[in-house]
Amino acid sequence: MILEAATCLALTVYHEARGEPIEGQLAVAEVVLTRTYSHKWPNTICGVMQEDRGPKAYDCQFSFWCDGEGDVPTDPEAWETAQQIARDALSGNIIGHGGTHYHTTDVSPSWAAEMQFRGIVGSHVFLNDGTCALPACSPVPKPRPKKLK
Repeated sequence: MILEAATCLALTVYHEARGEPIEGQLAVAEVVLTRTYSHKWPNTICGVMQEDRGPKAYDCQFSFWCDGEGDVPTDPEAWETAQQIARDALSGNIIGHGGTHYHTTDVSPSWAAEMQFRGIVGSHVFLNDGTCALPACSPVPKPRPKKLK
């Protein structure tokens, strides 16, 4: 399936963050955009979203892409919001957290321990792995909270 960048970004926002506040959805979009500027990731939005990171069935970057469930949005209002957020992000309307990764505040994955904490937006923790070359990644990272949950 060939998708255009705006659709790939909107699908990611919809499936990964549709229950988040607008700022949280925009922050998730920013992670995808930030990754396109890192040597560790594909240099296209759809490439980042669809990247396979391992031999297991669910080793993809964004779980909705390889979970075996349908990816067609079922909530028209949330889908319209995700599309607008994708358009805004592609137009340069970003938060500037410089995150290359995120996870929910409900988990503390081992891979996050070595990353720079960038902030919490909604129920997502944003981190940087040190590969981002964008100006938003340059500021001194914020101190990591003692305990997320």
